Amino acid sequence: MAEPAKLVSAISDVAPAIPGLVWAFRLHSDGSAEALPIDQPIELSHDGRLWLHFNLTDARARQWLAAAEIPALARELLVSRDNYQQLHTIENCVYGVFSDLVRDVDAATEDTGFLRFAMTERLLISGRYQALCSVDATRRVLEGGHRVSNVAALLEKIIDEVADTMDRMADKIGTEIDGIEEQILAGAAKSDMRGALGRLRRTCVRLHRQLAGLRTLFHRLEHKNIDNLSPALRLQAGKLAQRLDGLDHDIVELRERSRLLEEEIHFKMEEESNRHLHALSIVTTLLLPPTLVTGVFGMNTKGLPLTDVEGGFLWAAALMIGSAGLAYLIMRRLGIVR
Repeated sequence: MAEPAKLVSAISDVAPAIPGLVWAFRLHSDGSAEALPIDQPIELSHDGRLWLHFNLTDARARQWLAAAEIPALARELLVSRDNYQQLHTIENCVYGVFSDLVRDVDAATEDTGFLRFAMTERLLISGRYQALCSVDATRRVLEGGHRVSNVAALLEKIIDEVADTMDRMADKIGTEIDGIEEQILAGAAKSDMRGALGRLRRTCVRLHRQLAGLRTLFHRLEHKNIDNLSPALRLQAGKLAQRLDGLDHDIVELRERSRLLEEEIHFKMEEESNRHLHALSIVTTLLLPPTLVTGVFGMNTKGLPLTDVEGGFLWAAALMIGSAGLAYLIMRRLGIVR
């Protein structure tokens, strides 16, 4: 009877699976990444490095993170609801919040989400409340055989994927703007184009806001003294900032292009409206003299001309036509009609 008791005791000593995990990878010394089953216990003391990615909407995941063996400030940020970008460094730990585009089933959306992370020499913990593009893209490239030398290189890859996602979004915006510009140059400006340009401009503003915050973080980190950090935690801040600067410059150019095209459509529509008003004014002016003639002959008083004349109607009609013709000649003389 002692053997079953020992078996029960051994089972109870096994660590449970980590709750709320979306995926987990172990990074080996050669840089290769091994996907780990999330429904089984994960040995945190292994000699390899780990990437644990959590779904923070799971309350059990937040409880596990609140007790994780990382600095208290990093734990607090991981389970917080802070929605502004930030990057902090303390001894043997880098933690912060990055913005990213929310991922739909098969593509990126224009909505903004936030990735929270804490990084030590042998562990990268990340979490999100919504599915994000950058971490999912990083997961796919790791499964495809991409190698990373340390956890800092893994975080840099995630940030690269943030930039790549926004770059693809910028290419899509640029293609749409090019199509609208071609139609404008062809003289086919329509009011619905202003709505499309307004939507594209709004997307550019959102992307610029995200990139401006993100590149500011890395410019600050570039000029910050990080000598106390382990080499395995030092991000290539200058390289990342340069990449984000170039992308932000492209986004700002697209925003300005959309604004200028929107103004051009507005001016073209105003010109068309003015042409219509001009034509209406000419027609109204031509009809004023005949209207005056009909008003005179419509008075119910004695002594009206042509009342007793055979063919008086024809004379009145000729008078109306002649007055309209005279008005036309006057407007032609004044340059109103060309």
